[in-house]
Amino acid sequence: MPVKYDPQTRGKAIRLVRDHVGDYESEYAAITAVSKRLGMAPETLRKWLRQAEVDAGEKPGLTTESSREVRELRRKVAELERTLEILTAASAFFTREHDPLSR
Repeated sequence: MPVKYDPQTRGKAIRLVRDHVGDYESEYAAITAVSKRLGMAPETLRKWLRQAEVDAGEKPGLTTESSREVRELRRKVAELERTLEILTAASAFFTREHDPLSR
């Protein structure tokens, strides 16, 4: 099961890699060392670093805020579609009930 890390832990991990990347032969070596110290998977930390670069405008991609907004809008659209289905069904039902030709 995936572990949820708080924003402070994410920020600390990202800062540690950025501050100490020069101490290692590669960025991934720094990621591996920091992730081991903090008890997380290196891939988790690598993804956080890439997302932080996107959020800072350093790399192209969908920002965290935009992604959250898209999820929220999709949820609202799905809810509105369900409501529309219910209203359409209710309208059809009541139209049949009050239509003298349908009896």
